[in-house]
Amino acid sequence: MKTRYDLIVVGGGVLGTFHAYHALKKGLKVAVIEKDKMPKSATIQNFGQVVPSGMDSKWQAYGRESLLIYKEIQSQFDISIRQNGSVYLASNEEEVQLIEELAEINKGNDYQSNLLTKEECLSKYQGLRSDYVKAGLFFPDEVTVEPRTMIYRLQEYMQQFLGLELITNTAIVNCENTDAGVTVESAANETFLAKKVIICNGSEFKTLYPDLFFKSDIEVSKLQMLQTKPQANYKLDGSILTGLSIRRYEAFYECPSFKAIKAKEDADSLEKKWGVHILFKQAMDGSVILGDSHQYATAANSDDLGFNLDMDIDNFMIQEAKKIIDLPTYEIQNRWFGTYSQCKTKDVFEHTVGDNIHIITGIGGKGMTGSAGFSKENITKIFNV
Repeated sequence: MKTRYDLIVVGGGVLGTFHAYHALKKGLKVAVIEKDKMPKSATIQNFGQVVPSGMDSKWQAYGRESLLIYKEIQSQFDISIRQNGSVYLASNEEEVQLIEELAEINKGNDYQSNLLTKEECLSKYQGLRSDYVKAGLFFPDEVTVEPRTMIYRLQEYMQQFLGLELITNTAIVNCENTDAGVTVESAANETFLAKKVIICNGSEFKTLYPDLFFKSDIEVSKLQMLQTKPQANYKLDGSILTGLSIRRYEAFYECPSFKAIKAKEDADSLEKKWGVHILFKQAMDGSVILGDSHQYATAANSDDLGFNLDMDIDNFMIQEAKKIIDLPTYEIQNRWFGTYSQCKTKDVFEHTVGDNIHIITGIGGKGMTGSAGFSKENITKIFNV
């Protein structure tokens, strides 16, 4: 007899894994099926910044729930969570106005944030340039993760303590509703049975449902990032977000002056052309990850994004980063790009095939921050428990 699961999750990234986590917490029998030896897409190709502060009110609520979940797991098992806060650094009076307005919004949402003076920013963040920063907005409850470690440690925890069955190197090529639930078939002709299936494999769900994928409003974003060599005798705590982040992140869309400030921006600037906003995060080895850029293509044309790293973009990001923080070294040891899928008109792509196959993907750049909280609500909805 084949093993029958309450839930099979196709895709072992952060969105799929947290759906599995919450199903396991409800006592369900769960398998995660991952096509590769280990997840290697958007989940590990990012900064590892968990920043509910950057999201609109709806997703901030999911992000804040995620913070609680991350911290609860970390208290039992090391998944690389560090609570060292996030800061938004304003570089001019318009950005100061926006962080002051967001601070007021946060008060209404009961989400702690602290306005920092220029002097407090300079004291707190080593190497921060006095000619850049005007003020800051600090979120003490936010955390960072090591993206190339966290998902594997999380899955190890779930296997040891929650009974997760993790099936890797298994590409799913067919998924069908039956009278008894769902039958899932792999490229190796293996068959898996479940009451319900959740498909969380990014833009790759086109393998299973190509017509649905190509008719969707999903677009793919390509992001370039860089990592310096380890910094000698240097410490940079938490997530560092800058003026370009203030002008980009959805949380600031809710600020009263945002629309007028955005209208004055130069639409032909390089940061607009390449979708650049400068972030910094120090990894555990002392290196600093910086970036990033955003280039977009529709689902049908995602291959047009190519596989090259554009050195003009990387050089521009380093040039802009040097205007913000004087690091001991800007010598780069690693460069890479990541991709994620997102929806043009919705927060996340959700589609149900029949009664028991749920496609949930296209969470975009909200995955590391929002997945844990969003998945908790979604599992409750799908299983009515």
